[in-house]
Amino acid sequence: MTAFILRRLVYALPTLILISFFSFVVINAPPGDYMTTMQATLVSQAGMSPGEARALVQQMREAYGLDRPFLVRYGQWIGNIVLSGDFGFSFSFRRPVSEVIWSRLGMTLLVALLAHMFSVIVGVLIGIYSATHRGSLGDSAFTVLAFLGLSIPNFFLALVIMYVLVFNFGQHVGGFFSPQYVIAPWTWGRFVDFLQHLWVPVVVVGTAGTARNMRVMRANLLDVLNSNYVRTARSKGLSERKVIYKHAVRNSLQPIIMYLGVAMPFLLSGEIVTSAVLNLPTMGPVFLNALVTQDMYLAGSFLMLLAVVLVISNLLADIVLGWVDPRISYA
Repeated sequence: MTAFILRRLVYALPTLILISFFSFVVINAPPGDYMTTMQATLVSQAGMSPGEARALVQQMREAYGLDRPFLVRYGQWIGNIVLSGDFGFSFSFRRPVSEVIWSRLGMTLLVALLAHMFSVIVGVLIGIYSATHRGSLGDSAFTVLAFLGLSIPNFFLALVIMYVLVFNFGQHVGGFFSPQYVIAPWTWGRFVDFLQHLWVPVVVVGTAGTARNMRVMRANLLDVLNSNYVRTARSKGLSERKVIYKHAVRNSLQPIIMYLGVAMPFLLSGEIVTSAVLNLPTMGPVFLNALVTQDMYLAGSFLMLLAVVLVISNLLADIVLGWVDPRISYA
C-alpha cells in the first residue's frame, strides 16, 4: 500500500501541471484581460478620456507582465507555484492570490465536507431502508424524493429554503451569521447562530449527492441480497440484521466509495452557485468575480485547487476501498 501511495503521488505532479496548463488556456481564451475591464471602468466611471485610460492601462499591463507572451506568463505562474507557493497577484482584490484563497478556503471546505458527509450517511441509510422494504410506501416516497433531488437545481432549492425560512419562520438567511453576530466574538450564542445558518448550504449542496447515493445503494443492495452467499448466511440461522449489515451492506458499498473520489470537486463547484445565492463568504463568489473580471491568476488557482482536491480524494477513495474489500490489491 505504501508503494502504491508513493507511486500515485509521483503521477499526480505531471497530472496537475497538465491540468494547470489547460486551465490557463481556457481562462485566457476570451479576448482581453483584467486591464481591458479596468480601461472601460476608467472611461465610464472615472471620467478619463479613452486615450488617457489606454495609456494608464498599458503601463499597468507592462508592470504586471500581462504584455508578455502566453507561454512566458504560464511558465512564470506555474514555476512560482512549484518553487515558492506563490499563486500570483489578484488584480480585483489587490492582494496576493494565496491570501484571498486562504481567507475563504476554510469555510469552503467545511461546507463541502459536511455536505459530503450528509450525502453519504443519509443517502446510504435511506438506500438500505428502501432495499430492505422494497415496494413499500416508504420506498416509493423516497424514490420520488430522490428523483426530485436529482432534478432540482441547487440555486432553486436555495431560493425555496430562503423563502420558507424568511416568510414562514422569520429567520435571517444569508451569510453564516445574523447581523448582530457578524463581528461579535465567539460565544455560545454566536456558535448556535452559526449552526442555524450552516445547515442551509450543507443541505442544498448535498441534496443531489444524497439522492444519487440512495439510488445506487438501493440498486446494489437489491442485487447483493439475491446472491448465493446471502442465502447461505440466512440458511445458517444468522439474524436478518447481521446478514444485511455484516455481509450484504459491506459488499454494496464499493460503487459508493469509488464515487467519493470524484464527488468532492463537484461539491465544491456546486457550492459556487449556492454561495452566490446565499451570500456566503466562501470561494464561490470570489471565483465568479474572477471569471467576470478575467482575474486569471485567481481563477486559475481555484481550478488548480479543484484538481488537487480531485487527486487527493481519489487516492483516499482507493485506500478506503482496499480497506473495505480485502480482495483488492494495490501491489
